[in-house]
Amino acid sequence: MRFLTNTTIKVLEPKTAKRHYPEGRIIVLDDNFNTFEHVANCLLIIIPAMSAKRSWDLTLKVDREGLAEVWRGPLEQAELYHQQLESKGLTMAPIEKE
Repeated sequence: MRFLTNTTIKVLEPKTAKRHYPEGRIIVLDDNFNTFEHVANCLLIIIPAMSAKRSWDLTLKVDREGLAEVWRGPLEQAELYHQQLESKGLTMAPIEKE
């Protein structure tokens, strides 16, 4: 076996920059036709890991403040949950992309 002694070896630095997957925010808006029960139940059924208490707290926030962020996470999931909430008749703000 023969080795070349005049060869140059270049070590490549690993990429340190990671791509950030876009996130989305789901915001429910206040309206005059959905009941508290309907909004709270929709949040409870559609948003993963939503507790009954949190769904009611968010529903009350929508009523008091006119809107509430109900979920934040990967954009693809945000689009799904947004569509499902909208199909149940909730008044939704456009998905905020981050």
